[in-house]
Amino acid sequence: MSQTIDERVRWTSADLELLPDNGNRYEIIDGELFVTRAPHWGHQKATANICGELRTWSLSTGLGEAVPTPGIIFTDADNVIPDVVWVSKERLAILLDNEGHLTGAPELVVEVLSPGTQNERRDREVKLKLYASRGVQEYWILNWQLQQIEVYRREKAVLKLVATLFATDDLSSPLLPNFVCTVARLFV
Repeated sequence: MSQTIDERVRWTSADLELLPDNGNRYEIIDGELFVTRAPHWGHQKATANICGELRTWSLSTGLGEAVPTPGIIFTDADNVIPDVVWVSKERLAILLDNEGHLTGAPELVVEVLSPGTQNERRDREVKLKLYASRGVQEYWILNWQLQQIEVYRREKAVLKLVATLFATDDLSSPLLPNFVCTVARLFV
């Protein structure tokens, strides 16, 4: 009788404490460690722009908060740092732990693509699956190089691609009443 043994190292949140504080971003998804370097200037501008638009809308409505690069600790083996999240005031009150990390799914998660096959796979496949399994309602993937946005919305238990928006399109969401932003504004 033969056995197959999973020899893959399974990383946990405790392991992150042992990694150097060298400017890299460390994330764990299903026990797999993902390391990314400081993002490109275009990535950071798109992150700041979408967070700014969501923050302005949130301040005017009082419905929630938008925050860049928050930690989300779903489990000991699922610990991520999305580029931007928006969370309603009601959910925020129950999701924050004593250390100021989210411990569950915000309504909206935004990732800005970094170049490279591994980065795109992480955001389009691995994180999409994680966010769907954890209950994220909407997931936006911003591609600053192509100046487009992929909008995924929760249908039953999965996040489905419902639109790909281009520079002249308007971005809106049923989660965010009266939020409208021209896509091009996010990439200036």
